[in-house]
Amino acid sequence: MSEPRRVLLAGASGLVGTCAMHLARDYPALGLVALTRREVPIPRGARMEMMVAEPGRWAEAVAAIAPEAVICALGTTRRKAGGEEAFRAVDFDLVRDLAVAARKADVGTFVLVSSAGADVHAKAFYLRVKGEVEAALGKLRFRRLDILRPGLLRGRRTGDRRPLERLAILASPVSDLLLHGARQRYRSIDARAVAAAALQLTREKAAGRFVHENESIVRAARRLDG
Repeated sequence: MSEPRRVLLAGASGLVGTCAMHLARDYPALGLVALTRREVPIPRGARMEMMVAEPGRWAEAVAAIAPEAVICALGTTRRKAGGEEAFRAVDFDLVRDLAVAARKADVGTFVLVSSAGADVHAKAFYLRVKGEVEAALGKLRFRRLDILRPGLLRGRRTGDRRPLERLAILASPVSDLLLHGARQRYRSIDARAVAAAALQLTREKAAGRFVHENESIVRAARRLDG
């Protein structure tokens, strides 16, 4: 019997990361290792590891974990972070530094959870930073780089109050119907589907850079059970 594929997960305390930990329980071929800044609850029955380290020591942690693939679901908001500079420190600096450490550790596959509308030329600060970090990771030349650009994430967040997001989720059954053409990318999507897609993409063998919006994310999620 072959050893489980070692997959590092960053962002385990977030919505997608939490979903990934729960889903991974059913896939023993994936050896999930969460790298966190603080200890977070591990789902009951989960066969996984967790390493807690300050971000300044993440490069050492990545080298010690020696994963074959990385899922990066790191992310915050300007309001939670405390301003644009603090937001950028997480969504750009920390993500880029993790990717650099992964590349130095010879990680072949990197899966980034980004956002619909990410663009280096976007007027919105949030989307511009997302686009900039995507571009930075593209320069690192991973054997395989998957960028997930989900729309509005549906799911229950723990200890993270986002009242405007909650209102948007409540309105999504109607608002999704109003988003057509290029704007379909902003339709809501279940965070569990994003997590399932991220797990599946760590197992894909084709090399290259792949960008996945909602429809592609859902297709990848379905392949996890295939």
